[in-house]
Formats: sequence, C-alpha cells, structure tokens
Amino acid sequence: MRIEWTGLRRPGVPADVAAVIAPGHGEKLLAWAAEERTGGTVVAGRHRLYAVAPGPDGLTVALARPWHLVDAGSWEGETATLTVTWVDGEKPVRLVLPEPGQVPETLRERVQASVVLAEAVDLGNRRTAKVVVRKDLETDRLLSQAVLPKGVRSTDPGVSEQVREGLARVREQVGLS
Repeated sequence: MRIEWTGLRRPGVPADVAAVIAPGHGEKLLAWAAEERTGGTVVAGRHRLYAVAPGPDGLTVALARPWHLVDAGSWEGETATLTVTWVDGEKPVRLVLPEPGQVPETLRERVQASVVLAEAVDLGNRRTAKVVVRKDLETDRLLSQAVLPKGVRSTDPGVSEQVREGLARVREQVGLS
C-alpha cells in the first residue's frame, strides 16, 4: 500500500490574527481554530494559549496565558467544546470549536511539555492534591505549584503541611531546594 502526500494542510494562522498576537522572540503559532460563540480565533503557540476576539476597534487579544498556568484541557466532541482549567483558580474557559484542527492535541502536548515532575498528595477523606514542578516554556525557568481539589482550602487542618511537604519533595527531586 502506498500513501501519497496530497499537500493538503490547514492554512497558517490568519494574518490579521497573527499580527494582533505579534509573537515575540521564540514564540511560534502552532495551531488555530475559529471560536463559534465570540467569532474570534483560538491560537496555540509554543509558549502560550491565545484567544483573539473582534472588538469595536478591531481584533484584540482577549487571552494570552502561558502553558504552565493551564491545569488541564478537556475536549467534548459532541458539543465541539474545549474546556481549559487553570492552576491559579481562574474561571475555566469554554471554547466552542466546530472545526478544532490541531488545537486540542496541541494544548495537550504543550501542557505535558511544561510538566517536569508531578506527585499526588493524599489529603484523606478521598481528597487528593497535586504538587507539580513546571517549566515556563518561554524562559525555561522551573517553578512549583500546588493544585487543591475543589472545596479544599490551604487553611483546612493539615492541608498546608501536607502540601508543603509534597512541594519540598518534588522540588528536591529536580534540584530546586
């Protein structure tokens, strides 16, 4: 069986969208998709996730967040919805992408590329926190994060101590201590 290359590829990021993002040194725009609800465009870059939206004065960058701040992304094929959650507790972003292109796959790959080491911390009562060392993909700087499950606060009894110990373990394993 012989497979022939047809040369068909999704075109690059629209020029007007790329111009508004104005990618800096080392940034490359990897994948994009039109967002149905806003009429904007979602772009996955090497360093950040972007959303460009139309405004009264033309296109504007509505979202530009580095990959190390993305906790997770989930794709719901039936509704063509990509939901992005953040490690800093910001409200999740829901993007309706009828033709998602490579955006969901690129999101997954970029988030994984930012994770250096992760560990689950058992908080008891079937609750688990996540302690992670991540890399800022723009600067290569390592940083540590703790992600608590919904309904758990760092001020809850014992939580702060367990998370602090977990962070110390992962930081030591990568030489950040």
